[in-house]
Amino acid sequence: MCRLLGYVSLKPESFVQAVGEKLPEFISLSSVHCDGWGVATFDHTSTESHLKRAPEIASESLTFQETISTTKTDGALLHLRWATSGIPVSENNTHPFISHGFSFTHNGAIYPANALDSAIAQKFKSEIQGETDSERYFYFILTQIEKHGLVEGVLSAVREIKEKFDFSSINAMLMTDSQFITICEHDPKRKPDWAVDGYYDLYYKFNDGDLVVASSGWDQAGWINLPNHHVLVVDRATLNQQVLAL
Repeated sequence: MCRLLGYVSLKPESFVQAVGEKLPEFISLSSVHCDGWGVATFDHTSTESHLKRAPEIASESLTFQETISTTKTDGALLHLRWATSGIPVSENNTHPFISHGFSFTHNGAIYPANALDSAIAQKFKSEIQGETDSERYFYFILTQIEKHGLVEGVLSAVREIKEKFDFSSINAMLMTDSQFITICEHDPKRKPDWAVDGYYDLYYKFNDGDLVVASSGWDQAGWINLPNHHVLVVDRATLNQQVLAL
């Protein structure tokens, strides 16, 4: 189980500029979500995502602090990992995952971790480096995107998982040079035992020039709830938004 945060903007910004003064509250969630951190930046004028990640506690990592303070981009994903039981803490299992002009983060679990293996195209299956269900979820989405196109591929992947597989949450963020897509699909009853209601909720805020989406657990007063069973699609060139039902 993890915490997700992503933003896109019309001009390069730092995390503090995009998220605001309460960013440290989000970072403090790494006291529980303590098995790794990762940052993928993705300028919309580029076709490549740049990745920094490590299997360590974000709030105690000098590398993380340097990354957050020096990053300035018009698109980024930030992930705080709390490893699913039985899946090792390692760099290869740390989000985000990047490939073929996509960057990706996931919060939740698909059971068992290799459940999607048979549904992933061979060209993507050969790229899997870790043991997580999350990385497999990413390559399953890429498999569906190749068949159906970007947005329809994401919707197809999520709908197939809902229909055929066992999961607690498949909340996720996917970024390309042109789109920022957030998936909100989870079973509220399967949140961690210790977690408060709303643990899997996702919220977004839209200001002049930027849009931020993030997991719950910190002060998001005034943010908009992304309903469960929906996908938020943001055009990076204009920040125009669509909320699509699954």
